[in-house]
Amino acid sequence: MQTCNLYEILIQGITQKNNRHFRPSDWAERLCGILSSFDQGHRLSYHKWVRPISIDNIRYVAIDKKLQQISPVAFNFLMNFARDNDLRILDCQALLEEQEQSHTQLKNLIKQKNALPQPT
Repeated sequence: MQTCNLYEILIQGITQKNNRHFRPSDWAERLCGILSSFDQGHRLSYHKWVRPISIDNIRYVAIDKKLQQISPVAFNFLMNFARDNDLRILDCQALLEEQEQSHTQLKNLIKQKNALPQPT
């Protein structure tokens, strides 16, 4: 599992209206590929401030907040892509807080289940 950095904004590959995975499955790589370039070894490299990641089997595009100042056009393109495709935009801190809350809820459910009398 990859993780995000606190200085990143995330585009989550789940549509907001119907809560479904965005397709095609390689959308994050394709979107990041728009800003990629060839390095000196003639290999394609992602932009240093935009990268695809996967967290809990959900695809994301992680965008360093610096991109907004350095290249507002590229930043706005990415944000407009997310809005046009009904994708959720959040920062890394919000995602980490959601994950913590989800894990806490799961732990509580397990405790409740274990507290129930077991059938004999």
